[in-house]
Amino acid sequence: MRCRWVIGAFIAIVLAIALASRTTPKISLFGNPNKSCHCSQDKHKYSGIVEDCCCDYETVDHLNEEVLHPLLQELVKTPFFRYFKVKLWCNCPFWPDDGMCLLRDCSVCECPESEFPKSFKKPYHRGLPSDDLMCQEGKPQAAVDHTVDSKAFRGWTETDNPWTYDDETDNSEMTYVNLQLNLERYTGYTGPSARRIWDAVYSENCPKYPAEELCQEEKILYKLISGLHSSISIHIASDYLLDEATNLWGHNLKLMYYQVLRYPYRVENLYFTFLFVLRAVTKAANYLEQAEYDTGNPTEDLKTQSLMRQLLYNPKLQAACPLPFDEAKLWKGQRGPELKQKVQAQFKNISAVMDCVGCEKCRLWGKLQVLGLGTALKVLFSVNGKGHSHQTLQRNEVIALTNLLNRLSESVKFVHEMGPAAENLIEGKISSPARLNGLVQRIWASIV
Repeated sequence: MRCRWVIGAFIAIVLAIALASRTTPKISLFGNPNKSCHCSQDKHKYSGIVEDCCCDYETVDHLNEEVLHPLLQELVKTPFFRYFKVKLWCNCPFWPDDGMCLLRDCSVCECPESEFPKSFKKPYHRGLPSDDLMCQEGKPQAAVDHTVDSKAFRGWTETDNPWTYDDETDNSEMTYVNLQLNLERYTGYTGPSARRIWDAVYSENCPKYPAEELCQEEKILYKLISGLHSSISIHIASDYLLDEATNLWGHNLKLMYYQVLRYPYRVENLYFTFLFVLRAVTKAANYLEQAEYDTGNPTEDLKTQSLMRQLLYNPKLQAACPLPFDEAKLWKGQRGPELKQKVQAQFKNISAVMDCVGCEKCRLWGKLQVLGLGTALKVLFSVNGKGHSHQTLQRNEVIALTNLLNRLSESVKFVHEMGPAAENLIEGKISSPARLNGLVQRIWASIV
């Protein structure tokens, strides 16, 4: 009789566990969760109009998922947008660099000469000692290509961006990097050196925020930097080295929560920066549509131009969010020109701080995204005497602007899809397998 009672109790426990597992969202730190768990939330956490923008959170998420993210993912993989010209070896203008990288992922891999499109071919190659072609682990395939260019594309100009520190016309120190082979992810770049970068960006270059005496333009600079910072933190959390011994990579939802999600204003600034950059891209539509995306591969070049036009003139985007950000309301009054020079100098200092990043791959993506943001500022705020924007862009600016928009799009998508899972995980709303197993063991012990 007791045996039957024990067997019956065991079956009841098994059925209870099965029912609990059916109603509990499946969330893992090591991969994508069940999509149904974050589609069934009762209410969108962030609602209403994104502050200082002209579009609401729900519309941004919908447009990003349906239109922007798929197009941008294809666009950045094309030959034209795959290669970025960057000055990786720079002296920090503010302090001696003492950054130490912990992983091989800090290093940037080279672009072999044979990989470049014909339009990228350079007339000369700067001679380098053989040691310079070796990476941290001594692997030639991990070295950075030092080839420079004098004329990248027909019809493209080489002009300096007034918002950024780098000398874009100084080709003698530029190198090409294949962004698809040097993805932005966790690199182990942590500690005082990494913290000092963001401390310098915020404390030395951004105005104290929030403060009543700040004008709208100064607040926007802070929000752009905060949004970019949030996006970079999300990139690291979304592609994180979970176990170095087994080289296991995946999502670190805990990191994303503590770095971004628990501060709602950081998420709000991410959306703001996304819409700000999107506005710059759509404002430069005429220029971007007619640009020569010539890499010597007619099929790929036509695809690139087609994808760009789909992005610029998408009917869903134009109907739902025709004006992501209204830049016309800024720089008004007598202080307008003076204020613009002040903010421009602050952002230029921020771009100079990127030369102080101790991790090579972090420096690459920092420079690219800051240049992309500087290009957005240039498109929206560099105007001539008649109030028309100077939209003459160089190839590297177009590449940086588009890749930045893609990175922000990825961050918005990751927050929208994985944010609820991360919050539930940290706030203890999900019963962990360990807690469930412990409960079963206690029940079973009481029975037998």
